[in-house]
Amino acid sequence: MKIPKKPYEPKEVEERIYKLWERSGFFNPDKLPGRRRRPYSIVLPPPNVTGSLHMGHALNATVQDILIRWRRLQGYKALWLPGTDHAGIATQNVVEKQLKKQGITRFDLGREEFIKRVWQWKEKYGNLILEQFRKLGCSLDWSRTRFTLDKGYVEAVEKAFFHYYKKGWIYRGKRAINWCPRCQTSLSDLEIEYKEKEGSLWYIRYPLTEQGRYIVVATTRPETMLGDRAVAVNPKDKRYKGLVGKKAILPLVNQEIPIIADSMVDPDFGTGAVKVTPAHDMKDYEMGIRHHLEIFQVIDERGKMINVPPTYQGLTTLEAREKVLSDLKKQGLLERSEPYVHQIPKCYRCGTTIEIIPSFQWFLRMKELAKMAEEAVKRGKVRFHPKAFEKPYFNWLKNIKDWCISRQIWWGHRLPIWCCQNEEKYFISLKKPKRCPICGRCKPKQSDDVLDTWFSSALWPFATLGWPRKSKKARSDQKRFYPTDVLSTARDIINLWVARMIFSGREFTGKVPFYDVYIHPTVLTREGKRMSKSLGTGIDPLLLVEKYGADATRFGIAYQIMGGQDIRFVEDNIIMGKKFCNKIWNAARFVLLQVPKTKKQIQLPKSSNLSREDKRILNRLKRTAKSVNRDLSSFRFGQAAHKLYDFFWHDFCDIYIEQSKKQLSKETSSKKRRTLTQNVLVYVLFSCLKLLHPFVPFITEEIYQMLPLKNKKRSLMVENWPE
Repeated sequence: MKIPKKPYEPKEVEERIYKLWERSGFFNPDKLPGRRRRPYSIVLPPPNVTGSLHMGHALNATVQDILIRWRRLQGYKALWLPGTDHAGIATQNVVEKQLKKQGITRFDLGREEFIKRVWQWKEKYGNLILEQFRKLGCSLDWSRTRFTLDKGYVEAVEKAFFHYYKKGWIYRGKRAINWCPRCQTSLSDLEIEYKEKEGSLWYIRYPLTEQGRYIVVATTRPETMLGDRAVAVNPKDKRYKGLVGKKAILPLVNQEIPIIADSMVDPDFGTGAVKVTPAHDMKDYEMGIRHHLEIFQVIDERGKMINVPPTYQGLTTLEAREKVLSDLKKQGLLERSEPYVHQIPKCYRCGTTIEIIPSFQWFLRMKELAKMAEEAVKRGKVRFHPKAFEKPYFNWLKNIKDWCISRQIWWGHRLPIWCCQNEEKYFISLKKPKRCPICGRCKPKQSDDVLDTWFSSALWPFATLGWPRKSKKARSDQKRFYPTDVLSTARDIINLWVARMIFSGREFTGKVPFYDVYIHPTVLTREGKRMSKSLGTGIDPLLLVEKYGADATRFGIAYQIMGGQDIRFVEDNIIMGKKFCNKIWNAARFVLLQVPKTKKQIQLPKSSNLSREDKRILNRLKRTAKSVNRDLSSFRFGQAAHKLYDFFWHDFCDIYIEQSKKQLSKETSSKKRRTLTQNVLVYVLFSCLKLLHPFVPFITEEIYQMLPLKNKKRSLMVENWPE
């Protein structure tokens, strides 16, 4: 029997223990011995291949590993399936930046060679974050690792696209869309981040066709007025009742435009009259459709002015703004300006200001799919924890628009859409067609667009388990592990990802993809700000692991999850976790020093032979086990951590171990009494190791391997949870 050395050194333990786990094969549910209960599964939200571990990853991974290790100890065939997302825009940006340093662009290389470069980058760096999950102690089944561009996954995405296309739910149309001038691609509303900025609200006079009269509009973007096609007021606004239906003259362009009434206009904004530029504002686009206005484009894909008077042609939007304001002032049409704080839309990947432009894109009809997603939660087939997150989920589904699924980049799932070169018609083909089925003469050209990354990741819970393949393994995995049990994710992708997985699961498998959605808290800085590596406010969890150990980091994180949706991170909790691990280690050292080296098996004595102190600690242990079980069943990770901490530190160490010293004394106790106390000490320690294992797996496994148990398993992972 080994005795723990003093003090505990995580660096001497963690790598060795993780190798022990991997050699055991117990991360793979198919290799778990004697499982008595049903399968249990979680899919890891796939991190981007460009990513590295941050505090949000660390918290979410800790939460999932707690659940998996807990269920594995309870006898479930527990699967935690890992993988990565190809992250189209982000990954392409990384490789393009490398090319820029060499003085070339992707267009210099051409599509085929550029894709080769991205694959080379992915093979070299793409699994870095998965290796970092190992450092944290994550018990993922690495044998089932998936990637959203591996062969089987590509088949799943193609089948999904083909299915939607045949149903008539995928179509091509020209609409006002979000466009990133830097990434040169469309973005969905959910892929935009808004940054607060101090700007100005300008008041501009639009002359009426009636001499000497004008209407004043307020705008934050005067440069887009060159594409105005109307002035709008609220129909209930009495100030403008007599102007609706009349004409105004668009300044600088000298073109007549109508004055229209639309309930979308806020009469309290500015003057209550607004300019309408259907091509370059989402609300204006909707207004333009309702009032049959021309969708006239004046900003191109590069963010420069087009289709405007010569003096503005080719200017950037900011250059055009300055010139427009200058010219309006000269003509006496700029009435005034005032400070105005507004939200600027930014690309979620590169931070460039988004432009709204009209563009031909591919869309997925959302009406029926949204109903499926809504019904799944309303009927309780999918449950949100906390329940409050159902509200934003339903709000988004209620106001949902058709999903723009095409992106103008090269890295990703290329659309299986082909264009006839002689006629403006399209057809779908999963393989390169030998001849054009439309004209019968040309060589059809495949669309250059790729699918929105979220289209492929919406299939994650079932595509990772082999769908739509019919092989024996694929059928077995889908039958056993789908639907998955829990999804743990962040609140900012409820609509980006969670809702889309729910309707995808129901559409393609007839089942929901998971039963419970746990929305974990967001880790903020001590001051309550979002963590950002670029701003220097991020904290690298691997540095915490290096400094304090993985167990201390995990326990310190879990200890703070008390039900709120924000955690203000302080290192003090990780330090507390390290001290707790030392307490566990020292307590184990004390207990094992009391056990004779010849002892092979520990048996819990009969109740009649127990002392009052023995009975108290065993009763407290039983109550703690029940309470922790209830907490984990309800996703109360912090509460469970607090109870384990209190029981082990205070009830076991401060009270019972101190009391046991008297019972172990040869001077005051008989040999039988000493043996009984030894048994109780080891039994309680053994039970604590099982209860603590989901939270602090390395140290508990290390101590378990030293326990003098005759029928000890290969790993603590597959012991029996205290019932």
